[in-house]
Amino acid sequence: MRFFTRVSVATAVSLSLAAAVQAQTSGTINARAIVRQPITITAGQDLDFGIVLQGTPRTIAETAAAAGRFDATGTASANVNVNFTLPANLVSGANNLPIGTWTGCYNQTAAVNSSGCTTIASMAGTTATTFGNVAGAGRLWVFVGATVSPAAAQAVGTYTNTVTLTLTYF
Repeated sequence: MRFFTRVSVATAVSLSLAAAVQAQTSGTINARAIVRQPITITAGQDLDFGIVLQGTPRTIAETAAAAGRFDATGTASANVNVNFTLPANLVSGANNLPIGTWTGCYNQTAAVNSSGCTTIASMAGTTATTFGNVAGAGRLWVFVGATVSPAAAQAVGTYTNTVTLTLTYF
């Protein structure tokens, strides 16, 4: 009986070790990183409504010479999201000058908005595009326009506010 108990215990131990060994397994994954140059954005030109008369709306199209322009550089042919932070008003002290519809376009080949400028369908959301490839460097020019609507008794003054463009790789 003693022999049988030793054999049974030895068999049970060896079977449990075999089961433990079979329960262990391994797998592998690859680690990956895509290196891109930082995106730089500079103010190319302010959006300039010029002289606006009380009670008379003024529109500057994204294709007009007075349109605002951002100049961006990043990794050539990389995908980017285009996002704006757009003010609802221009401000002069405690006075607000309402801004209506915003418009925009981007160009990947030259800093011009009169030709080759692709319309940004919605200035309120995210627009996806890619950096163009000009002379080996990724370049993107983004243009903005809008409409201001002064009241008939709009306070006289110089009104300003900030438009922010954010570009992120995806």
